[in-house]
Amino acid sequence: MSESPAPDSTGAVTGGVRILLRLEGLTLLLGMVVLYAAWGGSWWIFLVLFLAPDLSFLAYLADAEIGAVFYNAVHSYMIPVALLTLGFGFAGPLTLSIAMIWLAHIGFDRALGYGLKYSAGFGFTHLGRIGRAAKQV
Repeated sequence: MSESPAPDSTGAVTGGVRILLRLEGLTLLLGMVVLYAAWGGSWWIFLVLFLAPDLSFLAYLADAEIGAVFYNAVHSYMIPVALLTLGFGFAGPLTLSIAMIWLAHIGFDRALGYGLKYSAGFGFTHLGRIGRAAKQV
C-alpha cells in the first residue's frame, strides 16, 4: 500500500488528501444550494451575496499578512456555521439565508482549490499554491 505524500514545504496538503478536501468543498456547495432551494430562498439575494465574501481580498491592499487574516476569517466555517445554528435556533430566515449562501461560497472556493491563505501571499493556501505562486514550483 502506498502512502500519501507529505504536505509540501508551505504546509499545503497534497495527493489524495487534497482531492478529498476539494470534494468536500464541492459537497458543501451542492448541499447548500439544494438546502437553499428547498428553503425557498430568493435567488436574487443568492446571486448578490454569493461573491460578497470575496470583498475580503481588499485587505490584501494593506499587505499579505493582513490580507490572509481577513480572507481566512471570512472563508472559514466558524462564522457561517454559527449563523446557521442561530438561524435554526431562533427561526431567523434572513440569518439562515445568509449562512447558506456564505457556506455555498466557501464550498465553491474550496472545490476550485482556493484554500485558507498563508501570510506568504495570496497564492499560498492550505490546498496548494494557486495563480503565480503555482508557477514558481
